[in-house]
Amino acid sequence: MDRMKVEDLPMLFESVKVEFEKEKDELCRMDAELGDGDLGLTMSKGFSALPGLLKENMVAGDVGQTLVKSGMKMAAVVPSTMGTLMSSGIMGAGMALKGKDSIDSEGLVTFLSAFASALQRRGKAKAGDRTILDAAFASEEKAKAALDEGKDLAGVAKAAYEGGLEGVEKTKDMKPVFGKAAVFEEKAIGKPDQGAYAYTVLLRGLLGYISK
Repeated sequence: MDRMKVEDLPMLFESVKVEFEKEKDELCRMDAELGDGDLGLTMSKGFSALPGLLKENMVAGDVGQTLVKSGMKMAAVVPSTMGTLMSSGIMGAGMALKGKDSIDSEGLVTFLSAFASALQRRGKAKAGDRTILDAAFASEEKAKAALDEGKDLAGVAKAAYEGGLEGVEKTKDMKPVFGKAAVFEEKAIGKPDQGAYAYTVLLRGLLGYISK
């Protein structure tokens, strides 16, 4: 696969849905240690709804518009903190891809970069704050490097996933700044940030479909 057309988007996020269903219990376990314990439920609910929303809101020949419209609908399905962040990422990526009829390797980098920027605008965090951004920025950096090396769509997706995993690993040594995790700072050290981990689940789902 060298590019994904708008018609591929529902199946692309069906792959993401499957990964979040697999990780639902683990995400809830991680979140219960430092948060509300419902992260897995929220992510599974939101990304389970997204494939259908993409079908219902598909704009022929425009992956960007389709993502924007579907992200807006997803936000209403999961109005929690992480649900809002992920929906904002989908919409931000869509805005950057408006008018594009497909996503190639360069388009995937655009998707990841715009997704990360949208997360930062919405969440007001920065790299090193031990949040989803630490995985998102690391993923974006690796994806850009892969694109510069001439990697194809699957190669860029693989690099993005590997970067995300590296970002999650680094959060183990970071002090939390936001949310309930900041209250249990000592308890957080040595454990990965659950939001950053959730981002790698998203990346794994994207890679799974792209590399078929």
